[in-house]
Amino acid sequence: MRVHFIAIGGSIMHNLAITLKEKGYNVSGSDDNIYEPALSNLKEAGILPQEYGWNPEIITKDINAVILGMHAKKDNPELLKAKELGLKIYSFPEYVYSQTVNKQRIVVAGSHGKTTVSSMIIHVLNYWNIDCDYLVGASLKGIKRPVKITNTAPVIVLEGDEYLSSPLDDSPKFLHYKHHIGVITGIAWDHINVYPDYDEYEAQFSKFIESSPKAGVLVYSSDDKVLKKLIKKSTISGDVDVIPYDKLKSKVRDGKTIITAGSDNTEVTVFGDHNLRNMSAAMEVCKRLNVSRDEFIEAIASFEGASMRMQLLADNGSTKVFRDFAHAPSKVAATVHAVANQYKEKLVACLELHTFSSLTGSFLNEYSKTLKDADQALVYFNPKVVEGKGLQSISVDDVKNAFNQKNLEVFTSEKELYEKLSGIDYSKKNLLLMSSGRFNDMPIDELVKKIS
Repeated sequence: MRVHFIAIGGSIMHNLAITLKEKGYNVSGSDDNIYEPALSNLKEAGILPQEYGWNPEIITKDINAVILGMHAKKDNPELLKAKELGLKIYSFPEYVYSQTVNKQRIVVAGSHGKTTVSSMIIHVLNYWNIDCDYLVGASLKGIKRPVKITNTAPVIVLEGDEYLSSPLDDSPKFLHYKHHIGVITGIAWDHINVYPDYDEYEAQFSKFIESSPKAGVLVYSSDDKVLKKLIKKSTISGDVDVIPYDKLKSKVRDGKTIITAGSDNTEVTVFGDHNLRNMSAAMEVCKRLNVSRDEFIEAIASFEGASMRMQLLADNGSTKVFRDFAHAPSKVAATVHAVANQYKEKLVACLELHTFSSLTGSFLNEYSKTLKDADQALVYFNPKVVEGKGLQSISVDDVKNAFNQKNLEVFTSEKELYEKLSGIDYSKKNLLLMSSGRFNDMPIDELVKKIS
């Protein structure tokens, strides 16, 4: 079986390529640039392209499948050659489905929390030695890579993204997975470059709901009013087991979260109302896989979170430094509230606006009051990134007005931001860094050493 990846350097793409290589497939790939960790991972697996760029000469009739990444364009020379030869072209979610058609598919969707819920399910199943495959968007402790597709596991856990499937397929990825058990964590407008109209964004989740099969399961957050409305007006079969969930019962004691929902009080590492809801969603799924409530809580106690999700970088007894992937408004608000509510120390919250949506002037107002629980709030954006995305420029005042918060400071230079963060007296204060980017390579490790 020969498979070629166009734009192999993507996070999921390169991990899927390595997984197929391990299954014995003949795998090749190309990209115009490849960055870490994909670069090292592909090199170790022996499938790193010899040179960067697109070469239609390597597309030949003996290729059984071409997998097209989002980074490629419709006029990609290799894609055009594949079309000319009549080769089978897949988006990666289409191909993943073709590899998992005989498995029970659990698909976790939602505007926020889907990585964490997926990771929690995987962690619990692994804890109880229940064989499962998976595809998630983050690294997990104790797991070599975030994609595993075998010939033997009867179940697969899939993080279901609402973003486009490929340059040739504008349907959301999560529809291709055809869930047996579906989860929706909540709906909050995102990806405005693809869904400039909120109703269109919401409609994608309606499609996910409607795609629930007879005798299937749909788990959803009862806290989300929009989601409740969509489910109520849906036309899904009465055979679908529709299960609402709320946050697990808990208490906070001495800066630690204790789950009180099981037979015994159990301390857990992750915290915050959003994570208590994530746990509840994961528990409902695990119940359908014959894991009891008490078994779930025993297992979740050792869950340390997915990479870049409320990651504790340092703790010197007086100050904790957290880094989180939060970037969308709902994620930012939930993360800030969680840290502020968990600890008695004052909170310094620093957010980078990095995504297409967050740097779009018409979307900025969605961030109003999202940092309100922070005692000191800082926002950074890079005007060159705004320009690079082809967006209309935004100003410091635009950001200040949108966030609607008196104690907000806005920076456009990572050096000035670094100096500000370095100069704060962190005695009895915690620092929360939030971004889906890297603060333009601001030396975060150096900053953490100074603080701790």
